[in-house]
Amino acid sequence: MKSILIVFLLTCFTVAPSHAQDWANLNHFKNENAQIGLPDSSESRVVFMGNSITEGWGVKNPSFFSDKPYINRGISGQTTPQMLLRFRADVIDLKPAVVIILAGTNDIAGNTGPSTLKMIMDNIVSMTELALANDIKVVLSSVLPAYNYFWKPELEPAEKIVELNKMIKAYADKKGIVYVDYFTQMADDKNGLKEKYTDDGVHPNIAGYKVMAPLAEEAIGKVLIQE
Repeated sequence: MKSILIVFLLTCFTVAPSHAQDWANLNHFKNENAQIGLPDSSESRVVFMGNSITEGWGVKNPSFFSDKPYINRGISGQTTPQMLLRFRADVIDLKPAVVIILAGTNDIAGNTGPSTLKMIMDNIVSMTELALANDIKVVLSSVLPAYNYFWKPELEPAEKIVELNKMIKAYADKKGIVYVDYFTQMADDKNGLKEKYTDDGVHPNIAGYKVMAPLAEEAIGKVLIQE
């Protein structure tokens, strides 16, 4: 009986692997955040908060971010609860004028466990409220279309994405927040991502990012002229 108890205690208090300790991946941008410093008075800094779609934007279309006060804070595979946990470190502490939030598809995919649309929306609302409380203007993005997830082919995400986008837009309209609609221009007749804009059905290729870029720029312009 004593040996069983010892095994139980060792199991409970064994130190978890380092990746489990940093579930939200707060260390991913730790050094970059420390080096980047605060914006000067003439800089209208914009932080792009998101998952692999945001991260890939900086890889496949780096010219969009060069010579601009744009900071890419996308981490592949992330869900909205992870983004919410790192929101202070990767957005608020950088003192941007604007944050663009593009999130939700990985929640629908269940990357960090089952998630309802309300749970996703709650996290998006919480990030928005944190930004506004810190005098950061917000742009909320539609989730990009996806007919199928190649890593979870049994799921049927298309209609859930449509419903989530309705929820995001309704909240944005209610709060007077700028909403950028990538979905409409990028969706095919099955509410999937048009083949010409993707190589895997989920992530934009360079053509896809070139569709997104002017929409994002327009949204940033709108929010910066708001009183």
